[in-house]
Amino acid sequence: MKILIAEDDELMLKTLELRLKKDGHEIISASDGRDALSKIEQHTPDLVISDIMMPYVSGLEIVAYLAENSKEKKTPIIVLSGMGQEDIVLEAFQLGADDFITKPFSPSELSVRVKRFAAINSR
Repeated sequence: MKILIAEDDELMLKTLELRLKKDGHEIISASDGRDALSKIEQHTPDLVISDIMMPYVSGLEIVAYLAENSKEKKTPIIVLSGMGQEDIVLEAFQLGADDFITKPFSPSELSVRVKRFAAINSR
């Protein structure tokens, strides 16, 4: 599965990238929201994992963009958020997010959630 990860924390981005590559996924990395939108256009990922708080373009804007601009079917998106951002997470769901994970989280938890989307995607 081709996954775009949008995360401005370099260490978090590398950790997610390594874990998901180990699980056999093709990873496209973006270090800010503007870069993420550009790479979504170039690569048409099967799943997007996005931090909510990022420079230039927020994760919420990415969710809204995907909801409006996905080609044949909507691209699933998992949003990552810090503790205490419940109102933002609710907004992300209203805009079209499919799942969310609260930071800090275990890479294994993310791996299980991604596998669930991969199973849905392969139907």
